[in-house]
Amino acid sequence: MSTPVAAPKDAAPPRGLSGAVWGALGIVYVVWGSTYLAIRVVVETMPPFLSGAMRFVAAGLVLAVLIAVRQGPAALRVSSRELGSAVLVGLLLLVGGNGMVVLAERSVPSGLAALMVASVPLWVVVLRRVLGHRTPAATLGGVLVGLLGLVVLSAPGLTGEVRLLGLVALLVGSLLWACGSVLAGRLPMPANPLTASVYEMLAGGVGALVLALVRHEPQGFDPAAVSGASWAGLAYLVVFGSLIAFSAYAWLLQRAPLPLVATYAYVNPVVAVLLGWTVLSEALTWPIAVGGGVVVAGVCLVVRTER
Repeated sequence: MSTPVAAPKDAAPPRGLSGAVWGALGIVYVVWGSTYLAIRVVVETMPPFLSGAMRFVAAGLVLAVLIAVRQGPAALRVSSRELGSAVLVGLLLLVGGNGMVVLAERSVPSGLAALMVASVPLWVVVLRRVLGHRTPAATLGGVLVGLLGLVVLSAPGLTGEVRLLGLVALLVGSLLWACGSVLAGRLPMPANPLTASVYEMLAGGVGALVLALVRHEPQGFDPAAVSGASWAGLAYLVVFGSLIAFSAYAWLLQRAPLPLVATYAYVNPVVAVLLGWTVLSEALTWPIAVGGGVVVAGVCLVVRTER
């Protein structure tokens, strides 16, 4: 999962963009879209929250070392308020949002999970509306279109083709991710987004570990029983999903037009569906195809109109 783009200012038309911009955008498109496939492979032989704890603690520590080496240890210093805000946002995003996705993908195809999570920008708009943010009519129209797509996507759960609890977990996770995204723009966060990410990931890793202990996941965990594919998937999530893709995304926010960067929100699920279909032979049923298309269309409308 990835944080929805919040558009604080208008962007210029995407003319004369460098190859580096397109390369970074390609990384965000493919890598973040492929994380759903990697999660699906990881949870085949790994406990969901324990694997999440390993992923985010490892990524957070590696990123902290990289920041300390490149910018100096002072770059990791934050105030107590900033630390508290980063911890809260990290818990909402990574334990609540990503944690529900990992839990759901034990019974829900990765492509369907990605399409459900694509609704996050819609919930961000709803939450901001509740908090008093004025929303253009076209944005509200996009939200309604996207919610209609979610109803269609829920059909596999209603017919018994997919566990309904898995779809509910994805819906809850999307709402929690949206809450974390909205709060991140309202709370006193660390000025350096990479530093904020360090504390968010460490908080998410510790939170996931607590849930793993509550679920008694470590007691039944046998590293020798974990498949090589699951270990490879976990390494992919740490290095590519949590380090490389996030760094590319943070760089894009400073170097590329925001509407262009925001297109990841409706490209990621398409990549996830295609990878799940080709690599894991996941079924591409009509509710997934139609509902997914409607959700992506709604998100596209929201991204294009919401500034």
